Amino acid sequence: MDERFQSNRPIDEQPQEQPRGVRIAIFASALLLPLTLMIALKPAAARAAWEQIASIIQLKSDPLPASPAKFSEHLNEGLASLAPQRQAELLLEESINHYQGAIEQLSSRMDSWRGHLKLNPHLSGLLDTALNSNDRRVRAAGIELELAVYNLPKSPESAQGLIQRIESDPAARPWALWMLGAIGNRGVEPGPALETLLRYSRDADEKTRHWAVEGLSLLGSDATIEPLLDIFRNDRSMQVRERAACGLAQSGMLTKDQRLTAVPTLLNYTEDSAFDSTARTWVYQALRDITGASIPNDPTAWRNWWAEHAPR
Repeated sequence: MDERFQSNRPIDEQPQEQPRGVRIAIFASALLLPLTLMIALKPAAARAAWEQIASIIQLKSDPLPASPAKFSEHLNEGLASLAPQRQAELLLEESINHYQGAIEQLSSRMDSWRGHLKLNPHLSGLLDTALNSNDRRVRAAGIELELAVYNLPKSPESAQGLIQRIESDPAARPWALWMLGAIGNRGVEPGPALETLLRYSRDADEKTRHWAVEGLSLLGSDATIEPLLDIFRNDRSMQVRERAACGLAQSGMLTKDQRLTAVPTLLNYTEDSAFDSTARTWVYQALRDITGASIPNDPTAWRNWWAEHAPR
């Protein structure tokens, strides 16, 4: 079973693969201090060393394209010669970095990769980064690739198999609840997926409820908003409540318009005695994430702002 689902930490809070540009910057920074000392002591040797370092950095980074569109054409020409694993990793990394055409290329090759992908640490880290992207299209691409990695066809049979696994194998529930939300988000049996996720969101086991909430956030249908609001207010686990708040505010697959429908209830939560100071802070943070407004933790200020800016 995927080790990402063995802990109580949600995928979007687990260690993530760093995008290529970040890795290069860290690599260069690590070399800067010793090189500076060498310049002071042996200028000629330093120049030679720098030429070698510059060559290494160039090899690691590959020449950057003049434009995303040009890079996409070049990338497309060489993809066929790569193994499916490398194709998937490369295209997902470029999708995360918002290269033009990368998501489309990834989507067009997805079915041909089924049965040929391995969830190694590199791909696992890239998937986690994609699923935590602020771009909903990148998150959707991450979901599609997760399904391809596990060779789960987008079919009613796959959804039913996940439901049966949830019911019969408690150890597999974290993974299966997450995947059920993912496949439901892609339009496969969203009704049965919702019913199952809701049932297990009320389970006695905290970890099971946690991953049921993650599944609801991924499912991302209108029908998940009220349950997530209820869980945020009433679940006995603060961790589960926090994940429901995150699902409403920024993680998962709800659209911006869907998230905005939660704002009136969240405004009521700012003065609800069911929320202690910590949970009330989450309410205000969710409001900021959803609306983009920078309003202090003041119920009146938020109500006044919403009265002026609420969608008409």
